[in-house]
Amino acid sequence: MLDLLNDLIWSKLLIVMLIGLGLYFTIASRFVQFRYFGSMFRIFSEAFQRQPGQLSSFQALMLSVAGRVGAGNIAGVSVAIMLGGPGAIFWMWVVALVGMATSYFECSLAQLYKRREADGGYRGGPAFYIQHGLGQRWLGIVVSILLLVTFGFGFNAVQSFTVASSLHDTFGIPTLASGIALTVVIGLIIFGGIKRIAKFADVLVPVMAFSYLGMALLVIGMNISEVPATFALIFKSAFGLEPAFAGGIGAAIIMGVKRGLFSNEAGLGSAPNVAAVAEVKHPAAQGIVQSLSVFIDTLILCSCTAMIILLSGVYQPGMEQAGVVLTQSAVAAVVGEWGRVFISLALLLFVFTTLIYNYYLGENALGFFSQKRGPVMIYRVLVVVLVLWGSVQDLGTVFAFADVTMGLLAICNLIALALLFKVGVRLMRDYDSQIKAGVESPVLDAKQFADLDLDPAVWGSQPVETADQAEIGDRVYQR
Repeated sequence: MLDLLNDLIWSKLLIVMLIGLGLYFTIASRFVQFRYFGSMFRIFSEAFQRQPGQLSSFQALMLSVAGRVGAGNIAGVSVAIMLGGPGAIFWMWVVALVGMATSYFECSLAQLYKRREADGGYRGGPAFYIQHGLGQRWLGIVVSILLLVTFGFGFNAVQSFTVASSLHDTFGIPTLASGIALTVVIGLIIFGGIKRIAKFADVLVPVMAFSYLGMALLVIGMNISEVPATFALIFKSAFGLEPAFAGGIGAAIIMGVKRGLFSNEAGLGSAPNVAAVAEVKHPAAQGIVQSLSVFIDTLILCSCTAMIILLSGVYQPGMEQAGVVLTQSAVAAVVGEWGRVFISLALLLFVFTTLIYNYYLGENALGFFSQKRGPVMIYRVLVVVLVLWGSVQDLGTVFAFADVTMGLLAICNLIALALLFKVGVRLMRDYDSQIKAGVESPVLDAKQFADLDLDPAVWGSQPVETADQAEIGDRVYQR
């Protein structure tokens, strides 16, 4: 049943929707992800600029990267190459490049339609822009349930399976023992809330990402003469010109799209939940920032894993090996056995932050249709059980379950984005016009969007122009 659903969703629906809508969003927005690419990096100069008690854009970015960077970057890439050949990497790049535009719009809309909580924080995401943008609460509930199942249960099972397999291969630790250890850690952390998670993420994520990038550069440097041939192999395999690899162009596209979405989550509806939490002056600014996390995840870190595997000489067409084990074997073949240990430790850090991020997404989804304490406690128990379950399952079962729930969630979210695209473009043009007028940091004027169902507690402040700023059209808040 899982195989039949996966075939229907991925080989027929999502390939068209993900790439088709991504291209449409890209062209219709005049390549927004490239026009503002340089602006994405300005966020690092604003890392600590936030209101007391709120998350900065930098922290929201690190949370998104923490969620995106995980088993998909190490095990997912390995699986893509084993089942789709080296060409799957090319299609992962395509999904990421067009997905940057999709991520821009979904995160901008999440910011626009977010709601202020009783404690002063924010809550938002696909369910919120579906309810308040489309007026379809029932669909918002469906999306919330899919988000809950996909991240709280499915993806956490994948993450725990991956790290348990890695630790077993490297240190001989039984998978059940690793699963028990993970459940204990998760149980201790998940009671801390989004702000505690952010404090971990904005420190751990840069460290682990740069460490992994350093390892990849070491492997590439030791095989620098083979790099051009490796890129040629990826491009040829992507278009079925290397018949020795997997199932040709069809397998390459399907696996590239599947594992690309699993890794960078663009269009999936996960990142908007975190993007909505940040304190920003204009929703489009957070959309621009969140596009960067897609770039970091796939164009940089997934490419690192692909180069490690293909340059090592370990990979052979038709081989069968657990995803993370292939990556570990590839690193060990180049730098020695200490590389196997490094991958295990890096994966442990990746999975640690991702498990907590996944838990938060599930709880955020649950909060959309139930504010009672009982369901939250039941959810926490189920998360712990699924983490333990995933650690002792086989790769096929775990990935098949996650693929089905992920595919259904993506379909619902992409339909909502298509219906709300005009609102997203309107928001983008407002931001563009302020930038063109010389405004360094655009501000949303709620009066310009009075016809939309926005939360006045969030966007109720009306901007006014000071005498000194009138010439450039800059705005300041007046509450």
